[in-house]
Amino acid sequence: MNVKTLTSGLVAGAAGVAAMTLTEKIEQAVTHRPDSFVPAHTLERLLRLLEKPDHERVFLNRVMHWGQGIVLGPVRAWMTSRRLGGPFGSLLFMNLRLLNDQSLENATGVGSPPWTWPRDEQAIDLFHKAVYAGVTGIVADRLLKSASDGTSEDPVVKREATEADAEDASPLIRP
Repeated sequence: MNVKTLTSGLVAGAAGVAAMTLTEKIEQAVTHRPDSFVPAHTLERLLRLLEKPDHERVFLNRVMHWGQGIVLGPVRAWMTSRRLGGPFGSLLFMNLRLLNDQSLENATGVGSPPWTWPRDEQAIDLFHKAVYAGVTGIVADRLLKSASDGTSEDPVVKREATEADAEDASPLIRP
């Protein structure tokens, strides 16, 4: 992964988290669902911190919520750089985000498997993760568009695109 892919991914991940957070706040205003402190509890367990009341976990909650989204962004940018972008790439990436959340939450004993949740909570979580994955994907795809269409001036990206083209080509039409 080159620097452009990494930085584009970090920016894309931040944009995705911002969009997800905005939709969460709008949804909470409508449904009156309270903030979840599962991200804070998870980070608290991962770092082996002393347990605190939820009102003292706001900073940890934000660090985990934003941190996971930003850190996963480069994976989506890498997918774009390997020509796995667009809506299909975002769908795959949404599943990665869900897997990441569930693995950390359940491995630390904080969460419970999603199939044990009420259906409305499942739908809300899937919606917000879809917003995150969709926006992260759109931003990553746009930032790396020149790399994916072969017009990049970066010789490393251009070489990677050419090599990917050669690998994808049928044996009958290889350059």
